[in-house]
Amino acid sequence: MALYVPKAFAIDDQDALDHLIDEHPFATLVTPSSPEPFVSHLPLLRRTGEDGKPVLIGHFAGANPHAQHATGIASIAIFHGPHAYVSPTWYAEPAQQVPTWNVATVHVHGRLEFLPSPADAEGVLAALVERFEGSADGAWRFSMQGRQRDALVAGIAAFRIVIERVTGKFKLSQNRTPVDRRRVIEALAAGEHADDRATAAWMRRFADPD
Repeated sequence: MALYVPKAFAIDDQDALDHLIDEHPFATLVTPSSPEPFVSHLPLLRRTGEDGKPVLIGHFAGANPHAQHATGIASIAIFHGPHAYVSPTWYAEPAQQVPTWNVATVHVHGRLEFLPSPADAEGVLAALVERFEGSADGAWRFSMQGRQRDALVAGIAAFRIVIERVTGKFKLSQNRTPVDRRRVIEALAAGEHADDRATAAWMRRFADPD
């Protein structure tokens, strides 16, 4: 599955790619199969493996058939960044222009390796909880013990994806004039939707002519 990336929208800045993965960790994981691919939506965290290579970690529900199929198969994790509609009325000369959609996305290619030990599974759970609960007073922690804890850990299929290739597409009006880019940024920054404003922020960082 190749991502269509026109030259103007290609990005190979590793810091930018990592930033999108870290800021938007809820991914779409796709593994080829017949007659149709397996698709799961789940949070994935970027980490450094024991060998120093970058990996993603996460887990399936144990009952998810994706978990039984994906071992060792090349898969793609798709991370969806901010995106927003762009009206041609925002351009300096809107005549003969058409609407478009600005978007930032990252595709991570790699093979799933399942983590069979309960300790590894608990490590994945702990990392996810720490990431999304945070460290504020009263943050939930996985503190249950005994059979209940063992049953919950046994009910997931924890895995890592050894990252083989990363493709980024930041379509943020780079193909427009500096004047048009500024006008799009201003219009999105004043938008009513959170994704509009987030897209404007990404445009300022990665496509602002200044």
